[in-house]
Amino acid sequence: MPVDAELRPHPTLDQYYAGDAAKRGFLRSIFDVTAPDYDYIERMLSLGSGSWYRRRALSRAGLAQGMKVLDVAVGTGLVAREAITIIGPTGHLIGLDPSAGMLQQAMASLNIHAILGVAEQLPMADGQFDFLSMGYALRHLSDLHRTFSEFFRVLRPGGRLCLLEITAPPGRLPRLLLRAHMRCVIPLLTRIATGRAASQVLWKYYWDTIEACVPPETLLTALRGAGFINAKRELSLGIFSEYTAQKPG
Repeated sequence: MPVDAELRPHPTLDQYYAGDAAKRGFLRSIFDVTAPDYDYIERMLSLGSGSWYRRRALSRAGLAQGMKVLDVAVGTGLVAREAITIIGPTGHLIGLDPSAGMLQQAMASLNIHAILGVAEQLPMADGQFDFLSMGYALRHLSDLHRTFSEFFRVLRPGGRLCLLEITAPPGRLPRLLLRAHMRCVIPLLTRIATGRAASQVLWKYYWDTIEACVPPETLLTALRGAGFINAKRELSLGIFSEYTAQKPG
């Protein structure tokens, strides 16, 4: 059964928003503004992993042709695009995101059904989906326990999930190098390329949430606490975490 106590993905980051109550508004605003630049910046940030990694991760997690998929925090559709290639014309994908700007970008490039909403309160009936995905958005949630309980609720018995995330490496030198890349180099290049101060702020915030995020085992424990089985984490290229789990059949 789900654990009642709230589990935040990271402590409050006061330099970006004034307390937890303001976090959702901060995120919605900054993603709305930076949506046109997101794909360009993500290509720099992904360190060459790109679409092939997302597609392989979804396949490893059990995504298959004909499935009905919910892509939570769909953003501009980077994960959804790869999912569509796997599920094919007999499958169906719904993308959900709290940012209207991000949804506009996704719908401009993908033929998907898009819904404005938040992961902590999914506007879907129970047992609707075969597969649920989320790409690099765990750190933007307000409560992992509540979110994972919602994920469990909307999946059908036997349904699977795949949560992609970036994890700070444990070693001091690798962490320092990645921190310099993501908090200094990427924001600077972003500001030069886009001219948007908000894009520069977003990618500094991105690293700060990675560095402050709860450890992988805490996430796995939260998934199990929500009722999922076979919860596990795979690590690729030292920083890309794939969290997978299944609803009992």
